[in-house]
Amino acid sequence: MLHAFVYNEVAVLVRHWFEVSIHDSHLEHGVRIELRLLAPEPHRGSESAAQKIVADRPVWRADLFDRLDGLPGDFQAAHFHPRFAGVEPSDRHWADEVKAAPWDWLHGRLSDIADVASTAGAPLRDPALETEQVRADAPVIVATAQSRAATKCLSKQQCYAWTRDGEDLVHRMLGQLAQPERLDRDRVSPWLASMR
Repeated sequence: MLHAFVYNEVAVLVRHWFEVSIHDSHLEHGVRIELRLLAPEPHRGSESAAQKIVADRPVWRADLFDRLDGLPGDFQAAHFHPRFAGVEPSDRHWADEVKAAPWDWLHGRLSDIADVASTAGAPLRDPALETEQVRADAPVIVATAQSRAATKCLSKQQCYAWTRDGEDLVHRMLGQLAQPERLDRDRVSPWLASMR
């Protein structure tokens, strides 16, 4: 399930995510928030026709994750990616404030979306307007993110249902494990069953 907040130049995407470390097979889950740029699309049809919306170019990502072998709600794996190279995120960036006060930190980032985009190397055409509009919706976006936090995902079945549209990516992670013997096969059983 994906929530999209679409503005003039950017879209903020919010979803639950499930991550399998290909290095040591540990499991993470929680909310993923992405900032994407909208691609201009030519008008199609009449003045009443539905228009195409394309939010394809990723700019920034926050992963407010728990480790499944840690304490729920401790945000032990919370990090962010301040920029992308094409579709690939930069390395994980760790910051104490992301783990200590993730929702306040997220609200702060959403309140200055022009700075987030500029720092990522994607300055906006009308930064003041975009910042004003996203800032006005920041409380709603943060509330939506909180509704998809790790502590709201209470079972492996619910986690699978919330990430069903991304199951092929989880399958890719499961197929690349350096230490498959360390995998909690029970916890990932819904994704393993769907590989058959």
